Amino acid sequence: MSSLDDLYRRVIMDHYQKPRNRGAFDDDAVTINMNNPTCGDRIQLQLKIEDGKVSDTRFTGEGCSISMSSASMMTEAIKGRKVDDALRIADLFSRMMKGEEVEDELEQEDLGDIEALQGVCKFPARIKCATLAWKAMQQGVREQSNHEEA
Repeated sequence: MSSLDDLYRRVIMDHYQKPRNRGAFDDDAVTINMNNPTCGDRIQLQLKIEDGKVSDTRFTGEGCSISMSSASMMTEAIKGRKVDDALRIADLFSRMMKGEEVEDELEQEDLGDIEALQGVCKFPARIKCATLAWKAMQQGVREQSNHEEA
């Protein structure tokens, strides 16, 4: 195992053992429940979207280290960002999970620890685990947009 792989493994375990933004809001927030029936991972993601920005986000759920770490990393990456930026990062993450070359784009973004999940694409069964929170975020943004248009 390379030292980079070891570092990535430690980052993933740190987010799993000490998740960031874990919990729930007591007041109004866009709430999305998703699960991965293949492995049993489940997440409840809450987003507060104000003035075109993700002002805050929280999650609860149960699952493997990859799904829970990814949720923790995702909430850290999108909090305080414009919705369009959050969606662009989600697209970049999705492409990374498909094994597409995104190194140059990763270097241009401040994605925090998300790069640690890059190796997941080598394990197709785990990709759904890694993308669960991201899909919930995308759905939540769509639901919020639809609600505002109505």
